[in-house]
Amino acid sequence: MTRPIPPDLGAQFKPVAGAVTAPRGFRAAGVAAGLKPSGAADLALIVSDSEAAWAGVFTTNQVKAACVTYNQSILAQGQPVRAILCTAGQANACTGEEGERNNAQLARWVAERLGIPAHQVLTASTGVIGQQLEMAKIEAALPHLIDSLSPAGGESAARAILTTDLVPKSTALEANIEGYTVRVGGIAKGSGMIHPNLATMLAFLTSDAAVDPPLWQQILKEAVDLSFNQITVDGDTSTNDMVLALANGQSGIPTVQAGTKAAQALAEMVAQVCIHLAKAIARDGEGATKLLEIRVQGAPDDRSARQIARVIASSPLVKAAAFGGDPNWGRVAAAAGRAGIPFDSRLLEIRLGDFLLLEKGIPLPFDRQAACKYLKGDPVVFTVDLHQGPGQGVAWGCDLSYDYVRINAEYTT
Repeated sequence: MTRPIPPDLGAQFKPVAGAVTAPRGFRAAGVAAGLKPSGAADLALIVSDSEAAWAGVFTTNQVKAACVTYNQSILAQGQPVRAILCTAGQANACTGEEGERNNAQLARWVAERLGIPAHQVLTASTGVIGQQLEMAKIEAALPHLIDSLSPAGGESAARAILTTDLVPKSTALEANIEGYTVRVGGIAKGSGMIHPNLATMLAFLTSDAAVDPPLWQQILKEAVDLSFNQITVDGDTSTNDMVLALANGQSGIPTVQAGTKAAQALAEMVAQVCIHLAKAIARDGEGATKLLEIRVQGAPDDRSARQIARVIASSPLVKAAAFGGDPNWGRVAAAAGRAGIPFDSRLLEIRLGDFLLLEKGIPLPFDRQAACKYLKGDPVVFTVDLHQGPGQGVAWGCDLSYDYVRINAEYTT
């Protein structure tokens, strides 16, 4: 669950338009370079008008794309950055030294056109693994991409990073912190190969707060643990996945310090933006017809609760039952029991929406027809209470439909 914040801060959070360009001092654009067979936009650029502190969380897959290892090397240097370039069409993973050279060339091309050092350009790619980037197409499209940069370009960038997604994913929040108006915006892509420890997903966040890089990294890592590491579609994690966050300080707020109310409010804003984007990814799972929300409470601690929630959300049997409208709570109980967290099943309680299905480990009669009707809706919420501690956690997933197999059977053909 997200950390509690003082009511006077939380009440000031409000949604604003603009996605990654909602915060001051950011421009973005998305254009079509011809990387996607569909001809849709496939090249995105986010630029800060000033140097920005940045943080990154990356896939735990041992097979990492060139953009992942490149960004990790820059993060280790502790240097500020100015831009993120994202290509959508080829993953540039498992492409050897040529892929690494191509990725570095992308950063140099953008840097030259923006008049900044190459190490201030981060890169991201998504698409089919094993295919080299179509460098000539990208180079030809870069002038148009840079000319298209705009303070209103957040949504065009959100569309340009998509692959099998059905809808773009974006959001932004505003808060008054210490008398300054601070914003956090974000965009994301992801639909299949989604599982905790990141997956086939990209997310880019921006903020006009001023924050030291170590604190910014901590804030992002905690937000990712509460959001992107709590979603699942199909149990697969991929090679290119990352969450990048830039903070350029243009709100004018003094540098946010760890342990302050300002830091707590900023952390909550980042977490809420990430949760919104994560839920949008889960809802847009390949072939999905509904969002699943798994709430676990009464666990020994929050970490245990999140682990149980993730296992339930990723269960193919739970997901298939949700698609078929079958209130088979036994599948939820079984998934909870194999999550690796000890608990007394005699205390277990399971709810489907408002329907109490299991109490103190004993099945209860319920209106099956009404429960089946509830399962046809969106979202579908299961609540599991272990009655063994204060721990709480939430995970999000989607149902498993016939279309998931069709989409992935035809993905590269």
